[in-house]
Amino acid sequence: MRRPHGSHVAALFAALLLILPASAARRPAPERPRHPRIVSTFLCTDEYVYRLVPRDRIAALSYLAGDTHPVVSTIGDRVQGIPLVHASAEEVLALKPSLVITYSKTNARLKQALEKAHEAVLEVPWAQSLADVRRITRMLGARLNAKERAVALIVEMDARLVSARLQSPRRPVRTLIYEPNGYATASGVSDEILAAAGLRNVAESLHATRSGTLPVEAVLAARPELLILNSENDSQPARANLVQRHPALSALNGHSYIVRMPLTPLLCPGPWSADVAGTLARLGQTAQALGRQRAEQ
Repeated sequence: MRRPHGSHVAALFAALLLILPASAARRPAPERPRHPRIVSTFLCTDEYVYRLVPRDRIAALSYLAGDTHPVVSTIGDRVQGIPLVHASAEEVLALKPSLVITYSKTNARLKQALEKAHEAVLEVPWAQSLADVRRITRMLGARLNAKERAVALIVEMDARLVSARLQSPRRPVRTLIYEPNGYATASGVSDEILAAAGLRNVAESLHATRSGTLPVEAVLAARPELLILNSENDSQPARANLVQRHPALSALNGHSYIVRMPLTPLLCPGPWSADVAGTLARLGQTAQALGRQRAEQ
């Protein structure tokens, strides 16, 4: 007697229940990356990620990590071979990252897209002080399984700060760092590094415009002992650098020690920011010595 069609279905389903566990046991597990794949989508997190984890764990850094027009990264000459991406959800998701790292309050749309795709996102807060730098470095070291490397970065930073203090001038040198477009470096980590180098930042005491820039007239009135023009010493400066070449600045000759140098390590606050502390201390010594010579003349 022939069984109804429904009986065949029930028998087939029962057989599958017996067969499936065995076949599933034989089926190989989905292949997973040997190491977490990390994507950094912001320059200041690129700096941390590159220094804390091996290259084979870096799926990508932001395109600014390797940008040279202008140079904004301290690792620009070391990231060859590492994929560089823009803050695009499509680009990031295509890399199948295990963790995406970015700075807090940046790339809001990217963060929303990644969270919607259930990707792990780590937001790094902005460091307002050297104490913050130490705390953030330890936090990232713990999160990225790089505690020893994080401690080493802090030790290197503190050693550079101590060395700068030993080289610093006898008294604080009144200093102004004049940026492209007329901005002036002030407050935060930069101020602490200047202080470690024996320099006193005069930017806070000057009157900036509503846009936050400092007119050339204010620079002339301040008459800093040391004026650092934060820019590349190129023969064809960008429009942003023209204010640093204003003819009126020549009026400071004989009053200020004027130097032109890039201060890229100060752009993103981190352990690497202390790399310039020794140079700043030596500039302060020179500025103070020139001031003594002018006073004796």
